[in-house]
Amino acid sequence: MYSRRCASCVRFVAHGRSITTTVSRPGSSILKGRCTMSKSDRWIGALAAVLLLVMALPSQARENYHLGRKATASEIAGWNIDVRPDGKGLPKGQGSVSQGGDIYDANCASCHGSFGESNEYLALTGIKAKLNHATTLFDYINRAMPFPHSKSLTADQVYAVAAYVLNLNDIVPSDFVANRQTLPKVKMPNGNALKPYPGMMSVDGKPDVHNTACMKNCEKVVKITGSLPAGFTKNLYGDIRDNFRGLETMNEQAPPKADMPGGAKVGNASAGGKMPKLITTSGCTACHALDYKILGPSFRNVAAKYQGNAGAAKHLTHKIRAGGAGVWGSIPMPPHPDLTDADLSTMVRWILAQKTTK
Repeated sequence: MYSRRCASCVRFVAHGRSITTTVSRPGSSILKGRCTMSKSDRWIGALAAVLLLVMALPSQARENYHLGRKATASEIAGWNIDVRPDGKGLPKGQGSVSQGGDIYDANCASCHGSFGESNEYLALTGIKAKLNHATTLFDYINRAMPFPHSKSLTADQVYAVAAYVLNLNDIVPSDFVANRQTLPKVKMPNGNALKPYPGMMSVDGKPDVHNTACMKNCEKVVKITGSLPAGFTKNLYGDIRDNFRGLETMNEQAPPKADMPGGAKVGNASAGGKMPKLITTSGCTACHALDYKILGPSFRNVAAKYQGNAGAAKHLTHKIRAGGAGVWGSIPMPPHPDLTDADLSTMVRWILAQKTTK
């Protein structure tokens, strides 16, 4: 039994059935009864049409693109390194002022000066007038130092350097030991000086400045009166694309090989094998890189200099142990009296085994 439909209903059904069906014009329908096709019927029909279109799409279009993978818990922890004023985020570990002095001399003094009094890079003897939380100092050292090998220091070393810098500024005593309990309790001289301006914290607040914009006597021609000399960055830092190789140490757990293109191996492989961890933990990478000069020569340049020298191992062992300057420039290399004979031998063998460049 057919229901009575108006012309509009006939058009809807006709389009849904076949594009060749003759469509009635409005008002030309012979049947003048009330339309029995409700609005809900129309919505159901439209929804069915959409579902048919979706089902007709290729199955590949409904799937994801298989880009990337889920980050491991270790990788997330590696990047989740922010430290808050109350100490939340500080890792386990500790370091004393005296320990920090040795680490500072090996990794920081070349840029910041022996006692933080550098006039070339940021002087560290003025932090008490700037920082309002001691934990900020830990966060910055841990996150960005030493340049260009950030994240190469252990948590204990960062605690020690932070304690040493705080002592340089007469904020903590010489016997201070920094850890996750003591560091947040340090009272900074500038602790109460940094406060948010009330006007900037409210939608209806007033700005903190009330200057009138001045657009008179503007400069018509801008002249560059100074710039860095050509090649400055390259000569000082080498290839800037390699400046932050140390960031890979943020992740203790490497991604599964199956998730890497071609199953690539992780690590800085070279002719001498993977760089020993003690090269990084001993502070060597603060001044030396594998294949470019930082403050000191690259490891490959050292290997090239002593290639074929029968006494190279003995000579380098003495130089690394005692430190010194004059062979590669005026910047002294700090001594390493704490290295064991076995570690020092491993380090020297690895350096001399590097593939030299012609």
